[in-house]
Amino acid sequence: MKITKIEKKKRLYLLEIDERDKLYVTEDTIVHFMLSKDKEITSNDLEQIKAFAQFSYGKNLALYYLSFKQRTEKEIRDYLTKHDIERDIIAKVIKALEKEKWIDDLQYTKTVLQQNLHSGDKGAYVLKQKLLQKGIDRKLIDSALEKADFSDICRKAAEKILKKYQGKLPQRALRDKLSQTLTNKGFSYQEAKAAIAEFPLEEFSENEEELIYKELDKQYRKYSKKYDGYELKQRLTQSLARKGFDFDQIKSALREYL
Repeated sequence: MKITKIEKKKRLYLLEIDERDKLYVTEDTIVHFMLSKDKEITSNDLEQIKAFAQFSYGKNLALYYLSFKQRTEKEIRDYLTKHDIERDIIAKVIKALEKEKWIDDLQYTKTVLQQNLHSGDKGAYVLKQKLLQKGIDRKLIDSALEKADFSDICRKAAEKILKKYQGKLPQRALRDKLSQTLTNKGFSYQEAKAAIAEFPLEEFSENEEELIYKELDKQYRKYSKKYDGYELKQRLTQSLARKGFDFDQIKSALREYL
C-alpha cells in the first residue's frame, strides 16, 4: 500500500492510504516514521503508525494540559479519559511522562506543602484531603506531612484571625472563634491551643463592657418589640450567652440596663 496524500489540518496531519483509507496523525508520527507522499508501507507498518499516532496524540494532549501548571497522575489520567483516549494508551502516556519527570506526585506533594508553609494558612488535615482528592497515594502524603512543621503557620493564621475580630468579640468568644477557625483550616487541636496561648487575648478584648452594652442595645431593640418582663430578660440572657459573654457579665449588665 502507498501513502497517496499528507495534508496538514491544524494540529494534526491527514494521512491518506491508497486514495481510500484516511488517518489523522501527529507531527511526531510523521517524523518518527519518516512518512512522505508516495511512500510504500506494509500492513504491519500501518498498525505501528496507528498505535504510535494514538500514543503521540495522547501525550501531546497531556503536555498541553501540563503547560498551565503542575498536575498529578490522576489529573492527567482523568483529562485523557475525558478526551476519549483508550485506557492502554493512557497507561503508556503516564509511564512516559513519569519517566521524563513531567509527572511526579512526590514532587507535587512537596510543592503544595512548601507553598502553604511560605504563603498559605492551612493545616495538615486540610492539605491531606486536598492531596487525596488529587489522587495522590495516602502513604506518600503521610510521609511528607510527618516531616512538616505547622506551628509557625498556625501562629500566623491565629494572628490574622485576631486582627479580624479584635475589639468585636468578648474574650471567651474570641478564644472559641480562634480554636474553631484554626481547626477548620486543618490544624490539630494541640497546634491551635499552642498558637492561641502565644497571644494575650485580654488585650484583644479589653473593651468587653462596651461590647456587652453595645450588643445589649442591639438585642433589646430586637426582643423588646415582642417580649417584656421575665421573658424579655431570658431572651436577652440567652442571646448574650450565645455571643460569648459569661453569665456574671450578663447578669451585671442586665441589672444596670433594665
